[in-house]
Amino acid sequence: MMDSELPPGSCNSTGHLSTIGYHTLPGRMHHSASTPAGVDCAGGGSRTPPATPKKGGKMLAVRVQMLDDSISMFQIQSKALGRVLFDQVCRQLHLLEADYFGLEYQDANGTKYWLDVEKPMCRQLGLSMLEPTLRFCVKFYTPDPARLEEEFTRYLFCLQVKRDLAHGCIQCNENTAALMASYIVQAECGDFVPEDYPDHTYLSGYKFFPGQDSESERRIMENHKKHIGQSPAEADLNLLETARRCELYGVKMHPAKDHEGVPLNLAVAHMGIVVFQNFTKINTFSWAKIRKISFKRKKFLIKLHPEGYVSCSLDEYNNVKKIFIYLFKVTPTASCIITLCNKH
Repeated sequence: MMDSELPPGSCNSTGHLSTIGYHTLPGRMHHSASTPAGVDCAGGGSRTPPATPKKGGKMLAVRVQMLDDSISMFQIQSKALGRVLFDQVCRQLHLLEADYFGLEYQDANGTKYWLDVEKPMCRQLGLSMLEPTLRFCVKFYTPDPARLEEEFTRYLFCLQVKRDLAHGCIQCNENTAALMASYIVQAECGDFVPEDYPDHTYLSGYKFFPGQDSESERRIMENHKKHIGQSPAEADLNLLETARRCELYGVKMHPAKDHEGVPLNLAVAHMGIVVFQNFTKINTFSWAKIRKISFKRKKFLIKLHPEGYVSCSLDEYNNVKKIFIYLFKVTPTASCIITLCNKH
């Protein structure tokens, strides 16, 4: 992560803009608050909160990677529910709007899972019991970031959007990507100053999105010039407002196959369940049209209301109801989709 004393244009060890707190750069506009409470400022270090009192049973040391890429260590009983760990993370962050977030991990094969807060840690499939590492991240993307009550929650959403943009998870054109990157620069560095930034090379050390080159950096710089006067909080909100209009905003793909064996991706979004072929949307099951969702092992079923179901008879309903079946590689993926749907 970027040290607060690095000069403008310097980069951290990962090549990303600093994502830890709202730091101050000499002579630059900065956030009125320093690093948000509960976020570790030790570059690349770890933070270990007081251990949970031992009441018997094996203790488990868990590593949690925060959205700023810092690592925090937690000690919990291996038989404790996942909620115990999640609550400890939220307490460390002083996070109030915790329902938007979750803890994600992956097994040796790269399959990703959400930590089930209602199951014991030792019974979570794919979770290694030897100092496992989980990632704290946004689980439910709000369609209207302006309605988030806490500024700190918006800050965490911004960190997630920065990560999604850098990893190519947000589908948008080059102009939109450059615009989002310019809001990141405005929030981090403040107003554009020609004497300090004579050309686009002050951006060269940062990775904003895949395929970034000198031309896209010039585009970012031109956008940065237009943001003079925006506070970091305003720039953050503009970043979120721009991101939410993008294709695949908040979409996390789950590989599956249809009943004919065709490879697809399923995602749970605020509007419903979305089906993709590669990254092309081919179907959307809105929540209003879904009658029931269920799973049996690796099989995931979506039952839809028939058109005009409000006025049809029971016999008519049974004749025209629609059922869509998808197969996942592993059972927990189907279970995870069900959990996400129920949250929505």
